[in-house]
Amino acid sequence: MTARTHSVGVLAFDGLKMLDLTGPAEVFSEANRYGADYRLTVVSIGGKPVSSSIGMRVPVDADVADAPAFDTLLVVGGDRLPEAPVEPELTAATADLAARSGRVAAICTGAFLLGAAGLLDGRRATTHWQHTALLARRHPRARVEPDALFVRDGTTYTSAGVTAGIDLALALLEEDHGPDLTRRVARSLVVYMQRPGGQSQFSPSLQGPAPRTPVLRLVQDAVQADPTGEHSLDTLAAAVRVSPRHLTRMFRAELGTTPMKYVELLRFDIAKALLDSGHNATEAAARAGFPSYESLRRAFARHLGISPTKYQHRFATTGTGSRTPAPPR
Repeated sequence: MTARTHSVGVLAFDGLKMLDLTGPAEVFSEANRYGADYRLTVVSIGGKPVSSSIGMRVPVDADVADAPAFDTLLVVGGDRLPEAPVEPELTAATADLAARSGRVAAICTGAFLLGAAGLLDGRRATTHWQHTALLARRHPRARVEPDALFVRDGTTYTSAGVTAGIDLALALLEEDHGPDLTRRVARSLVVYMQRPGGQSQFSPSLQGPAPRTPVLRLVQDAVQADPTGEHSLDTLAAAVRVSPRHLTRMFRAELGTTPMKYVELLRFDIAKALLDSGHNATEAAARAGFPSYESLRRAFARHLGISPTKYQHRFATTGTGSRTPAPPR
């Protein structure tokens, strides 16, 4: 049986993130080897070639104005998108293409293009964890989910950092052709068939920049220095000489969370680091300040959607870079 042709358009612009384009494109290209029929068309304003994040020129197939209707529109990201308002011409191109497409999928900071075009209003969305707070501020009518790898709201999809674009492409592939073909593509590309869309982006609290407010940095330093210590709201507030209410306001204003949720996330990240270094889950729970393994398990369920043991088996490094990982099953 011949598969129905599925047209995929990619909106390209100067400064696009190369992997945002090539990652999903490889998924669809590989799917064609197993019976799918995806046809990729790269479009830009004026139909001109564009420059990528790595300096390579990207050839373009068509002008946005002449592009056909697409079954799927991919809106890639770029480092410049969070830094300044999107120019009106690119916003209009996004809106025009989206209106003529069956479904729209933004990769990483491509969500800022959807937001500028009004396509996230009233919708759930995500982007790279470094920019989720900015996306929420810039587009307050969107419901930004800061931890998700990718989010579907109707026919609109958004994804986290660049490799999450591959997860999203696999999810789109599974919608079109089911799990068997998707599994074959994932194994061929040596990636996990699909990390769940709601799975948390990893370690935002430890990998991200330190809080700007000195009081919040003191709280962060105190918890990281002694994760098993007494870190109740009252204790933390007393340590930094502010009221519990004022401390809570500062956390909400800068970090969009509460002190206690932040303490849990710090401990959670510490536990993940311990698991990565080879400690078992019980040891990781105790050293990270969790009262029991069960409380750590609940934290992993909330933040990653998997157990500590599954996390360790799936994501921890082997410690020998020369080993070839087994293909996913």
